[in-house]
Parts: sequence; structure tokens; C-alpha cells
Amino acid sequence: MHAVGISRQAGTPAVRTAVVWDVLRAVLADRVSATGRDRLDIVDAGGGTGGFAVPLAGLGHAVTVVDPSPDSLAALERRAAEAGVGVRALQGDAADLGELLPADGADLVLCHSVLEYVEDPAGALAAMAGLLRQGGVISVLAANPLAAALHRSVAGRFDEARQVLEDPEGRWGDRDPTPRRFTRETLSRLLAGAGFEPGEVHGVRIFADLVPSRLLDGEPGAARALVALEQAAASHPVLRDIATQLHVLGHR
Repeated sequence: MHAVGISRQAGTPAVRTAVVWDVLRAVLADRVSATGRDRLDIVDAGGGTGGFAVPLAGLGHAVTVVDPSPDSLAALERRAAEAGVGVRALQGDAADLGELLPADGADLVLCHSVLEYVEDPAGALAAMAGLLRQGGVISVLAANPLAAALHRSVAGRFDEARQVLEDPEGRWGDRDPTPRRFTRETLSRLLAGAGFEPGEVHGVRIFADLVPSRLLDGEPGAARALVALEQAAASHPVLRDIATQLHVLGHR
């Protein structure tokens, strides 16, 4: 296994994903130890252009990305080629997973920014559960309505902020590009309903989306300091719940 430090570089993208990578590194180490295999089988459902898939392949794992967008998959293949790694790319929706991939063949499934957009979130999670071997793990990352309310209010959109809190799907209006958002409790219930044992929920991008990018670009060490702040706050019982995204593992 390559000793690669994932997402340790400075910059906003690293800040926004640092907490997720911290959790994934621990998951990978646990699965390698439990299985005795250095090369794990990973499925990235809706993995798009490979922001997670390519670094995981760089660690020596066998990664398959399933995504409905041919343009995203083409960008994924270019990114993988530039990184000198192989990633399998399959076009399809979450509903197609059972037809595209064998059952009980994956150690880890990524479901990042997917449940907000699929027609049937519970069905999508059930399909992903079918891909995992016993003891496998799903990593779920989803938009949080409380953060949407906070961000709309900061932008002066007070009626829209209130609408987020009142709407069952956590939307601020008809022009909201996100079809639905999930609270910590909703995500845990969905995972349990799909047969997973939900783990601890972490907040992702608690501060990162509130900090002007000029502060990160203009202050030496600011990005590293913000990463450390995000890591410290990720499991805070109050701050976690106002994060832009919530991250939770489900164990099969």
C-alpha cells in the first residue's frame, strides 16, 4: 500500500474534504486489517469526475465509479490518466447498481452527494447495501438543511431561511437546486432502514463555506489552520449540526 497523504495539500478543496478523508483513512486501515488484503474493492456511486476515486486508486485500491453523466466519466478518465492510475468507469444510476455490479463484491461504497438527487433515497441505499460484503462500510455525505437556513439568512434571504426549516425536504423554494436535504436523525434512520448500523455523524464544511476565499489565499497557513478547526469541530454536538454537509458511515 502506498503511503500517500490524501488531501493534505493547502487550498479550499482540501479544507472542504479534510474531515471526510480523515474518516476514510481510518475505514481503509480497519478493512485492510480485517480482510488481510491491501487492495480493497471500492465502489463510488455517483463519483463524477473522480475527486475521491482517483486518490483511492492511487493508494492501490480497485475503484469503480458509477455515474449517469458521460461527461463526468470522461473527465474522470482524464484525471485518472494524468494521475497514472486505473479507475473503472460505468455509466448508470443508483437504481442500476444491482445490474451493473455483482452482489457482495465491495468492501467500501461511497455515496457522496447522491441521496439529495435520486428519486428513492431508501431504495438507493438498499441497492448499495447489496454490493457490500459482510463487514463492509458505506460512506454517506449529504446536504444539511440547518446549514442551508444559516447560509440563506447570512445572505439576507430571511423568508427563504424560514422556508428551509419548515419544508419537509429542507428546501428554500422552487428555485432551490437541491431536491432534498437530510438531518442527522434522518440519515441515521435511512441507514438503519437499509440494514446498516449507523456510526457517528461528522459535520463537514462547518466554517469553510462561511470564510471568504481571499482569507485563505492571502494568509500564509490559513488553510492549514482552517483544516485543524474543521477537524476539531466535526464531532462537536452543536457545531456538527450546522455543517453544510453531514458525513456518516453505515456498517453492514
